[in-house]
Amino acid sequence: MKKRSAIFFFMFFLLIITKGIGQSRYNYEYTKEFIWGINKNTSSGLIGGFIVKQSKAIKPGVYRTLGMEIVNIKHPNEVRLNSIITGNFFIWAKEIYLYSIRGQYGREYILFKKAPQQGIQVNVQFAGGPSIGIKAPYYIEIATGGFQSRKVPYKSGNYTFEQILGTGNIFQGLFESGITVGVNVKSSLLFEFGTFKSNVTGIELGFLIDAYIEKIKIVPAAENSVVFPTAFITFFYGSRR
Repeated sequence: MKKRSAIFFFMFFLLIITKGIGQSRYNYEYTKEFIWGINKNTSSGLIGGFIVKQSKAIKPGVYRTLGMEIVNIKHPNEVRLNSIITGNFFIWAKEIYLYSIRGQYGREYILFKKAPQQGIQVNVQFAGGPSIGIKAPYYIEIATGGFQSRKVPYKSGNYTFEQILGTGNIFQGLFESGITVGVNVKSSLLFEFGTFKSNVTGIELGFLIDAYIEKIKIVPAAENSVVFPTAFITFFYGSRR
């Protein structure tokens, strides 16, 4: 509850800022921008996923944005353990991977513009759109006796801890995936550090909420939800003109 309250407060705060910006005029130096980046968020591992975004000026200091994100969403109760036989890791009680493909349409506003070839530019962005959730089965490797093993989808109650030798191959089960749909909304601040007019480098900090039409049972033994709030940071690079 506290996390969701913080997210809504942050969005409201940024909305107030944006309202004030809309009354200001900027002499912007670029009309189009394309960036790509690597995402890290509170619902992912070391690398959360990847993003691309295109921006186009619609008036001074205001840009229309079109973007796409592909990220892996983890359950907050996932527990990474090691096999007592091999020492390889696996995630206990996890049944599916959830990959989210997010389309996003939004607006980006310049808060503070940097001087040519120096300083930091600060933008605020609001975006949202449809989400496609890809539910891929989580594979584990189990001992079958006689020094033999096989990789199978994990099902709660079907295997004991002692049977598990490790996790399956990367992307194994992807072609056995189910699909669900939902929506996403996000608000963020972008800090751009590029020193050349034609290039942009920076970080994006913000909050995002994914909501699907059904409960997604990533870890069936734990509480699952249709809503996945997350805080994120994205490192991005791109070009503009």
